[in-house]
Amino acid sequence: MADFSQDRKAPPHGWLILDKPRGLGSTQAVGAVKRNLREAGYGKVKVGHGGTLDPLAEGVLPIALGEATKLAGRMLDASKVYDFTIRFGEETDTLDAEGEVVARCGHFPSRAEIEAILPRFTGPIEQVPPAYSALKVDGRRAYDLARSGAEVELATRAVTIQALSPLAFSGGDGGAGGAIAADSPHPNPSPEGEGLGHITLRAHVSKGTYIRSLARDIAHALGTVGHVTYLRRVKAGPFHQDRAISLDKLNEIGKGARLQDHLLPLEAGLDDIPALALDPTSAQAVRQGRELSELPPGSYRADGLHLAKLGDLPVALMDVTQGTAKVVRGFNLPNDVAE
Repeated sequence: MADFSQDRKAPPHGWLILDKPRGLGSTQAVGAVKRNLREAGYGKVKVGHGGTLDPLAEGVLPIALGEATKLAGRMLDASKVYDFTIRFGEETDTLDAEGEVVARCGHFPSRAEIEAILPRFTGPIEQVPPAYSALKVDGRRAYDLARSGAEVELATRAVTIQALSPLAFSGGDGGAGGAIAADSPHPNPSPEGEGLGHITLRAHVSKGTYIRSLARDIAHALGTVGHVTYLRRVKAGPFHQDRAISLDKLNEIGKGARLQDHLLPLEAGLDDIPALALDPTSAQAVRQGRELSELPPGSYRADGLHLAKLGDLPVALMDVTQGTAKVVRGFNLPNDVAE
């Protein structure tokens, strides 16, 4: 029997940024990455994602490979940037285009009204998550309770909207399609003749923010109702859509295209973490889980989290306090990763 073990490529370590299409779940996306890496000859690779993106949403989904999976949890705490379109006049039970209409209103806000209300939703705010969400109530997912017809009451949560600005206004019927161009025609004006049927916004938000709830609350503050018809994540932590690859590109990797052309290094997920330089002796100590004491002045920026590196090779995340560094998370990377 032939031995193909030598044909297997060294397992990759780093990040693939996937431009997730609508209709694909985050778990399915991880499965697609695993399948294509296997077909490309990488064998079994640890794969994880850096923050769930709903099937109805599209855009940036960071996929961690190998040792980078140890950092995937940090993406959950990272801020995100979304583009989203609110359709005014109808509210659905899911707060998006998939749900059943539960409320209608004939008032359509003007551009001036919308621009005046947005500052109220910038900075620290409180919001109630959608009933159709993955949050748990008495041990059950809220969306399961909502689908069964049960009354779902979720606690208000504090979130931060770091920035909120309009991208486009439209009185036309954008339906569930993409973002509306700022200069698009208005073939179907709102019933009042002056108000806007849709608005597309960009929001930079903290972890735990629900865009569907934000859209609902903006509509209510404008004296109407609304729901999300388009949602795209354009940035997650340090990862921007400019570096994201399509499913077609991912499938090309499975057929032999170079993974390295799209793979970002492990430390790309730590762009806000200062470096701590190690020598071979201290690197060996860190790999054994030992703390480093009496760090020389100037070898680290300040107390806090640092990425300890031997040359260009990431060795560990370390917490530095008053000249002593303790290992938070070690990395088992081969030397050629940094080459």
